Parts: sequence; C-alpha cells; structure tokens
Amino acid sequence: MPAAARTPHFVRSFERGLAVIRAFDAEHPELTLTEVARTCGLTRAAARRFLLTLVDLGYVHADGRAFRLTPRVLELGYSYLAGFSLAQIAEPHLEQLVDRTRESSSLCVLDGDDIVYVTRVPARRIMTAAITVGTRFPAYVTSVGRVILAHLPDGERESRLSRADLRPLTSRTITDADLLRAELEKVRARGYAVVDQELEEGLRSVAAPVRDRGGEVVAAVNIPVHASRNTVASVRRDLLPHLLDTVAAIERDLRMATGRGRAASPDTGTHRSSSSPRPPAPRP
Repeated sequence: MPAAARTPHFVRSFERGLAVIRAFDAEHPELTLTEVARTCGLTRAAARRFLLTLVDLGYVHADGRAFRLTPRVLELGYSYLAGFSLAQIAEPHLEQLVDRTRESSSLCVLDGDDIVYVTRVPARRIMTAAITVGTRFPAYVTSVGRVILAHLPDGERESRLSRADLRPLTSRTITDADLLRAELEKVRARGYAVVDQELEEGLRSVAAPVRDRGGEVVAAVNIPVHASRNTVASVRRDLLPHLLDTVAAIERDLRMATGRGRAASPDTGTHRSSSSPRPPAPRP
C-alpha cells in the first residue's frame, strides 16, 4: 500500500510479515534469507526476525539455509472459504455441469486486480490443468475476470484499466487498453466472455457472471477447454448454453439462501458489481 494511502491504524510490521509469506509461491517454494529480504525489500536482519517468528508459529519450516511454507498456512485461507456459502451453493451445480460437458468448471471472484478460484470441479480425465482453489490470475486476461470487470461501475472499471499492467502472456493477449475497453463493452452487452488463447496457448475459456439477490455480479463461472478439441464456435454452441443454465440455477439457490437470511456474500474485499439482464442462451 502506498505510504500516502495508509491510515493511522496501519500496522507496517504486519504488512511486512504478510509480504514474507507471499514471497513463497509455486515458482519459489523454497527461499533463502537473502532471497526473502530481496523479494520483500527488507534488511536481512528484519527478514530473519519475520522468518524465525513464522517458524515459531508453525507457518514456515527452516531446513539449513532454506525456508519453506508449511501446510499450516492453509488455515489462513480456510476460514474464508469455509464461510463463503456461495461456493457451497455453487459446487453441486458445477458438478452437474462437468458431468454434462465433460469439461472442468470453476467459480471465481475478483480480488484486487486478480481473479481467485474459490471452487473448482475438475473433469474426469487423466490429465487436467494444475489449478486449485486459491489459484490467482490477472483479471484482464481471463474469461471470468472480464465478465466481472465488464459489469463494474464505469468509473471503477476505468480506474482498474488505467493502472493495469497489460502484459502479453501469449501472442494473442489484448495489451491495448482501448481494445480491452471495447472487448469489455461487448462482454457486458452479450452477458458472457470467451477468451481465446490469451492466458495460455492452446487454452480457450468461456465464462458467465453470477448475480446475487439484488442483481449485482458477485462471481463468475467458467469452462476452460483445450483449443485442439474445441473451436470458438463449438464453445459457444455446445458449452455456453449449459454454462448459462448452470449459472441460472446457482442464482436461484443463492436467492433462496439469502431470502432465508444466510450470508451468501460476505464482505471479503471482492467486488459486487452492477448488472444488466442475462441474455438467453444461444441456440445452435
């Protein structure tokens, strides 16, 4: 957080401790003291204190000069996931969608400039994509991210686009802000997004937004497919109708749950965005 934006209650040491945890990822499962200090912008002495505190708390394991996270860090996210009733509501519907389409499906929410997977049902294949609950991707380049971004209030959407780092992840990635704005307008108008090999070569994905009882977009559901098995036309023809039916079923259950007073969309820092009416499912 920029210094100018910090409030009087801001605890800098807590921010640095979380930064140390976030320094570990799939590409860097083990780090030395020097690497943690460099990644987090800390002195070696400060990085050592944070790491040893995390070791004492059981969140980090020290093995000689190397440090790595322990499974205990999962506790930090489990409380959120356990209480996120939208994920619980969506999961059986995603299972039915996967049974019908034989493709994986996930429920994602917007967190900052990323989308986060909160529920995932993989297809029953020997080889599946290595995506799990908690996986994050830049919102601008994913189908789920685009349907959520498309339904943000105009001012907020523009603010996010103006600060976004539109890096080319493949040769097809939209990296021009004006082109992305135009694409988001199309997504908002048609009520779904198709991303064709912009996040990863050979990967296509279709997504539709999930609306709460008040009609605001709180999440999105996707179906990712291999480009070798599915054209963009076949995704729209064969998968999109099932996806829209599934989202409609999730929304019906969500309305019933919130009508009974359950907290199906807690204040998690994810965005709740304004909505336009859902279009009918396209027919072949």
